[in-house]
Amino acid sequence: MDESRRDRDEEGRARNARPRDGLGRPLPYGAPGVERQPEGVLRSPGETVREAQRLLDAGMPFHAHEVFEDAWKSGPDAERELWRGLAQMAVGLTHSARGNSGGGARLLRRGAGAVEPFRESDPHGIGVGGLIRWALELADRVAPREAGPAGSGGGLAPVVDAAAEAPWLLRGDRAGRRA
Repeated sequence: MDESRRDRDEEGRARNARPRDGLGRPLPYGAPGVERQPEGVLRSPGETVREAQRLLDAGMPFHAHEVFEDAWKSGPDAERELWRGLAQMAVGLTHSARGNSGGGARLLRRGAGAVEPFRESDPHGIGVGGLIRWALELADRVAPREAGPAGSGGGLAPVVDAAAEAPWLLRGDRAGRRA
């Protein structure tokens, strides 16, 4: 690949063809990377949740966010904020795992706020209340509000293990998971 030219898809849109690691960080051209999620895949809500959960459990929240983004862009308007909020939470986990605690915490909190209107209905079996608690707890752990703005000193940002911190998307807990 000619690195001086910008990567483009068949329609001429900019696309970065550089390989990525499991947290979506670009790697040098030619380096082995993690296969990227295809864009624009139409999935049922159940397929979206299953695929995103698989990626979260594998420690790949950046890739899970892309699955949620497809649902956000292609789903019904009434669910747009649900899928957008879930995508923001996945990106918040991504940033927290990359060591960007301030950015991670902001996105976790923003995602929790976006899904709040769905708390009572738990659409598609998604345990919205549990996800909100998870996101706010992780945000407070990686960047407590009273700690001041990110980058204001106070040592290294805590880096989280994305797979160990992966949330359970469905109502209930993993022990109650149906095979």
